[in-house]
Amino acid sequence: MKVIITGSKGQLGLEIINQLEKINSKFMRKKYDINSTTSSSLNITNLEDVKRIILNERPDVVINCAAHTKVDLCESDIENAYKINALGVRNLAITCEKIGAKLVQVSTDYVFNGDSSVPYREDSITCPNSIYGKSKLMGENFVKQFSSKYFIIRTAWLYGEGNNFVRTMINLAKNNNKINVINDQFGTPTSTVDLARVIINLIETEYYGIYHGTCKGQCSWYDFAYKIFDTIGLKNVILNPISSNEFKSIAQRPMYSVLDNFMLDLIGMDTFRNWEDALIEYLKK
Repeated sequence: MKVIITGSKGQLGLEIINQLEKINSKFMRKKYDINSTTSSSLNITNLEDVKRIILNERPDVVINCAAHTKVDLCESDIENAYKINALGVRNLAITCEKIGAKLVQVSTDYVFNGDSSVPYREDSITCPNSIYGKSKLMGENFVKQFSSKYFIIRTAWLYGEGNNFVRTMINLAKNNNKINVINDQFGTPTSTVDLARVIINLIETEYYGIYHGTCKGQCSWYDFAYKIFDTIGLKNVILNPISSNEFKSIAQRPMYSVLDNFMLDLIGMDTFRNWEDALIEYLKK
């Protein structure tokens, strides 16, 4: 199977490549022919560039991990947010359809407004508050409009190899004995290890559609930080719970964005662990 991965230097892209290479190492011949791309080798916002690469390579699957994920910056960098998160996705969908390739589009919990008190299912009404969420939702809609073989996977609070909340908290603790952490926004920390595993399993199927893919359970950012420090035995830092109103941010975040992996469960492919178990493994490594 020939696979093109966009955004291959990001947290999820790196983990997908890592797992595909491990699978290849178990076979006498490569099961996956991996083509990892970055914005310099494949500019997804340029349709001609997308056509040049995909029509020449003719992959079986394109996994789109490329995104403008700086939520606050998106509020001022609106054009680039829509170019990358919407227009780029449209270009991939149109081109994949020309050759019958499967398309994996990684989306986000930010497509919801966060007003719910129960986990969002795949058919819950979308209503994003931020430019980031709006641009990602437009990307989803383009996939549904132009592709017939797609997997849209919404995830949340992702961490892996790269910059993320876990590393930010640990780095802050090096120079601060007191850290303020929001305690009224709720979601589910999700390991790239678990998400990559599910994506790889899905591309082997024809179970097309929209999926939610996060680890199990839920917590606040404060709970998340507390578990990080408790796991690594960091006792000399005080975590101070604060409200969202006390924390200055440009973009409006969803107050509650817990996702229900309902569709993955229905097809028997929900292999996500509890968020605490996945986090402990990550911290040990």
